[in-house]
Amino acid sequence: MSINQIQDEIIEEFSMMDDWMDRYELIIDYGKSLRPLPDSDKNDRNLIDGCQAKVWFTVELDTTDNQNPKVIYHGDADAILVKGIVALLIRVLSNHTPKEIVDAELYFIDKINLREHLSPTRSNGLAAMLHQMRLFALTYLSAVK
Repeated sequence: MSINQIQDEIIEEFSMMDDWMDRYELIIDYGKSLRPLPDSDKNDRNLIDGCQAKVWFTVELDTTDNQNPKVIYHGDADAILVKGIVALLIRVLSNHTPKEIVDAELYFIDKINLREHLSPTRSNGLAAMLHQMRLFALTYLSAVK
């Protein structure tokens, strides 16, 4: 499934709910389904700067298909809503090529009005997470060329 198809799926899931309390609950449910990172990965090296909550990401390159290696993200957070946002970002970006990630226009965030329903510090954290995920992909893009 392409990044845009996943984004469209998320937009459709959110469009079924008018109330933002229900949408927050959906985001929290996404977080509950995220496999927690091992404590050994919850370190300063994997910590995302710029987030109010503690957010960690790890990344690996799946080279099973040598022609199209895929970036696999793993993440966790110490705040349940933020963990749900981490899960959403992983759902959209993980298991795609570095080029697909770097070139992706992440329109789902605005389409579901996520940014406007986050506090300014959480919104900054979202931007920091996206920035770091793109940097990881950019690093792999350089490596696989």
